[in-house]
Amino acid sequence: MLTDDAVYLGTSTKPEYLLLKLANRHGLITGATGTGKTVTLQIMAEGFSRAGVPVFCADVKGDLAGISQAGDAKDFIAERLETIGFDDFEYGPTPTVFWDLFGKQGHPVRATISDMGPLLLSRLLDLNDTQEGVLNVAFKLADDEGLLILDLKDLRSLLISMDERAKEISRVYGRVSSASIGAIQRSLLVLEQQGGEHFFGERALAIEDLMRTDNSGRGLVNVLAADELMAAPRLYATFLLWLLSELFEELPEVGNPEKPRLVFFFDEAHLLFDEAPKALLDKIEQVVKLVRSKGVGVFFVTQNPLDIPDPVLAQLGNRVQHALRAYTPREAKAVRTAAETFRPNPEFSTEEAITQLGVGEALVSTLEKKGVPSIVGRTLIRPPSSRMGPISEQERQAVIGKSPVGGLYDTPLDRESAFEILEKRARDKAEEERRQREREDREREEAGRMRRSRTGYRDTTRDDRPTSRSRRSTRSRRSDTTLEAATKSLARSMARQLGNALVRGILGSLKRGR
Repeated sequence: MLTDDAVYLGTSTKPEYLLLKLANRHGLITGATGTGKTVTLQIMAEGFSRAGVPVFCADVKGDLAGISQAGDAKDFIAERLETIGFDDFEYGPTPTVFWDLFGKQGHPVRATISDMGPLLLSRLLDLNDTQEGVLNVAFKLADDEGLLILDLKDLRSLLISMDERAKEISRVYGRVSSASIGAIQRSLLVLEQQGGEHFFGERALAIEDLMRTDNSGRGLVNVLAADELMAAPRLYATFLLWLLSELFEELPEVGNPEKPRLVFFFDEAHLLFDEAPKALLDKIEQVVKLVRSKGVGVFFVTQNPLDIPDPVLAQLGNRVQHALRAYTPREAKAVRTAAETFRPNPEFSTEEAITQLGVGEALVSTLEKKGVPSIVGRTLIRPPSSRMGPISEQERQAVIGKSPVGGLYDTPLDRESAFEILEKRARDKAEEERRQREREDREREEAGRMRRSRTGYRDTTRDDRPTSRSRRSTRSRRSDTTLEAATKSLARSMARQLGNALVRGILGSLKRGR
């Protein structure tokens, strides 16, 4: 059953395979709750790993972590193996790396705000068009002035500075209102309460650390702990979309490789598209369409095929459909939609079969060698070699302790960025104003002493007209001011050149130097 050029999924009237060469044409796993989607995801991840393909997936319910442990022999598994004729089956663990945005159940995952960009951050903060415009100004200003926005305190400091410089900034970049800045700051507070402060910062996740293989050549399966993250669904969806865009921006073109460089499973995919503006949906469609040329396969996992917009659905060539129910008109429409996307099998009605499938049974259609979808087959899905279900905390810590990225991300970094630079600017400005007041006070005192020495008595009617000495001092200050202005102008020019050198990608994330 096992083969080097394909992932074995199960058996219908014949063995059903997912060809590695066409796995970057993306795919879809759908079905109602409890019908076996997670197990299908698990056996696909195992198969890709065995072929040397790294995998990234989210563990939404906490039971996908079992992929890191060998499976337990059970009667129903033995029965399924015999039924499908899977003779070369072996129990065993799959090499796994655990990740967690909150750093509790795996290595912390971080990204900088500069990397994420204004489009995705606006989506995450649920900003309106005006507020999104102000956020775009903030990023442009930071790029022009060479300010790194790494974490939430950097962005807050930048917004405060923009509010103080509103007139100056509005003349160059367009109107920036205090009301919009205030709304963004309130949204940042909500994001922080949802745990966003754990995500933004450094060391930022390096894509190459998701694309490792172990010593035996098996691809590592990167499992993101998402059970707690699902309490902030917008953060979950935005993070996965950012990660997908990073893969698109950073990986070079490879055309049509013999096997994917990485397979990316997007569980609870409906969260990506819920209430997303059309501009963002267009960009998602573009990323999904183009990322396959980077050797990345994307598999969406969701309950209902109607959760996926048609332009994206049309790009998903490999499909596994578990049971759907048709108790409501919307569910009946979903069944019809799902049935219509398969190449018909004359042996049965696809629409009827979808409502009759048992747990662990699915309709499978994958791309054949010429890129044509296979005739849909009613398939008994193979059991996984790894454990089905959650793992203990001790088992999790044992896997983390042997991780190839251990120590790389566990300690956060806090280098100089916008917060420190703007704070220093504020201190320098306050210090300069203090020195200026002291100079003016000394000049007034000096002028008073000179008047008293000329007249021989104290003049109670104070004459603040500048003496020749004070005029010289004034000219000196003006010269200093001119030099200071020239220096600042040069600094702004250099920062603007740096800003112009920065390039943002299709979803607004910062392209890193390569």
